[in-house]
Amino acid sequence: MKVIKFGGSSLASGAQLKKVFQIVKEDPTRKFVVVSAPGKRSKDDEKVTDLLIDCATKSLLNEDIQPILEKIIARYRSIAEELDLGTEIVAEIQANLEELVAGDKNKPDYYLDAFKASGENNNAKLIAAYFNHEGLKASYINPLDAGLYVTDEPGNAQVLPEAYDNLYELRNSADILIIPGFFGYTKTGKISTFSRGGSDITGAIVANGVKADVYENFTDVDAIYAANPNVVQNPAEILNLTYKEMRELSYAGFSVFHDEALFPAFKAGIPVQIKNTNNPSAEGTRIARERPKTNQAVVGIASSKGFSSIYIEKYLMNREIGFGRKVMGILESDGLSYEHTPSGIDDLTVILRSAQLTKEKESELINQLKNELGADIVTIHHHIALMMVVGEDMRCNIGTMSKASEALAKNNINIEMINQGSSEVSMMFGVSEADEEKALKALYEAFF
Repeated sequence: MKVIKFGGSSLASGAQLKKVFQIVKEDPTRKFVVVSAPGKRSKDDEKVTDLLIDCATKSLLNEDIQPILEKIIARYRSIAEELDLGTEIVAEIQANLEELVAGDKNKPDYYLDAFKASGENNNAKLIAAYFNHEGLKASYINPLDAGLYVTDEPGNAQVLPEAYDNLYELRNSADILIIPGFFGYTKTGKISTFSRGGSDITGAIVANGVKADVYENFTDVDAIYAANPNVVQNPAEILNLTYKEMRELSYAGFSVFHDEALFPAFKAGIPVQIKNTNNPSAEGTRIARERPKTNQAVVGIASSKGFSSIYIEKYLMNREIGFGRKVMGILESDGLSYEHTPSGIDDLTVILRSAQLTKEKESELINQLKNELGADIVTIHHHIALMMVVGEDMRCNIGTMSKASEALAKNNINIEMINQGSSEVSMMFGVSEADEEKALKALYEAFF
């Protein structure tokens, strides 16, 4: 039994939905279909979710929303017309959007979340109508009726444990079930969305809940590639990955998968298969707890920019009990989360995302670290890109670090910092953002 999820690009038009129908129809084990909102039909197109966010924001500001509302309805109407579905489903979607506009604006977070969730919710209704129109018995399932309960955190909801037991009951349905991704309901009946890209999370939650054998995630690429194909020409396809490897790669910029999405599948040990809607016969990439061993130490190389480093130096730092705890306590009090902490005996570097820092907060943070820690030097550097070299087999291979640093040196790329976790699943190199693409190409050339 399979849970199958389709991303926005797979559902952007009637032509794409016809492909989706064939994919579901050809395999009777594909019982649960999790869907995103319609995505871009072309590079210059707009995602329905972006239009919905814009519409809700304008509505909260009491601005004219009629043009953007008509644009959203026109997207669904265009799909329905391509599929010869008639006007009934479009009228239902229009009524829902008008109801959302008239919702309670006194709680803007919930108002916005209801709008965002409607992209997936209305698309699920349309897809169920299309499947039935084509003779494939399907039912739309609202997450509330499915018991998909989540925490009361609009825009960052977390699934509640009881939701998994509730979802198990869906196995009793004889129909193919069409489930909207991206959101669940609080125990008080409010819509609460996952973080952006959260339809992947819904797919993994449903797979866990119904105890699926496989979770298939359909997107617009044949497989996950060993490096960003927009930077590296014709990168190698990755046929097998472990959950840990995928987590490292998605964290560092691989956009195929939302970086929180694997956890529910990982927890239940359910393999995830990445497939291409436009080329469903392609093998794709399989993600599981273990993968076949190969002679290739590195499976993928990812990069992500937008990081800053806080450098703290204090003589005899290593002798001072609780120094690291104090640093983290200061960051916590300022509402800052960190990514990495490479260190020496008398210095410590904290890597964090630059978007968290304003000039005012940065100045206050430097003073706070100096005064409360008695530090000799505290500096903050910006415009850092993190290069992640990933592969669980690195621990069994000698010279991986040497090969990586040599490749960067040959290309005149200065390494600003290095960090390797004790699990040896990944190595992190900090380089200037200006060198990001050059570094990615150099590392790919060295290992592939």
